[in-house]
Amino acid sequence: MFEHIDFSYLLATYGYWAVFFGCLLEGETILILGGMAAHQHLLHLWPVIGWASLGGMLGDQILFWTGRYFGARLLPRLKRKQTAIDRVTTLIHRYPSTAVFAVRFLYGMRLVGPLVIGASGLSPIRFSLLNALGAGVWATVFASAGYWAGEALESWLGNLKPYRLPIALGFLVLAVVIALVRHWRARVKAQRVE
Repeated sequence: MFEHIDFSYLLATYGYWAVFFGCLLEGETILILGGMAAHQHLLHLWPVIGWASLGGMLGDQILFWTGRYFGARLLPRLKRKQTAIDRVTTLIHRYPSTAVFAVRFLYGMRLVGPLVIGASGLSPIRFSLLNALGAGVWATVFASAGYWAGEALESWLGNLKPYRLPIALGFLVLAVVIALVRHWRARVKAQRVE
């Protein structure tokens, strides 16, 4: 079924858009795959990092402004995320600059963090500058990890061309499994609180 799909063409044609939109939403899995594609010369590493930075930064800006205008009404409705909200609230009050930079690297904080920071009243200019810096470092770290994962897989498997689709599908399956485990753990934790 998949032998007729030209994966290289699809990745070369839509890869940067996939990286941008994937990083706009969450990003680590698609960014690692983008780094692996750069290792295989299907994409270029610096544009992968650039598009990922832009997508990650824009996604967090949208969440920041959502928190700024609707946070007072929205955050109380996110009862399942209350632990994350409390952690980010504590962090933003103690170390505001560090919170903006680090929130994308902290487990369970990527989506809630910018909402809470927006609701905290932090200066939009300060947030934007630190958000851009954090997005650039984040994109560089994860794209480079994908690039070096491609290097490691190539030294182990040899030519990766026949394995591109299984590797991509494997990463996507892994991302889905991780998301399901996170969701299940959050539900269990929420049921204990009730």
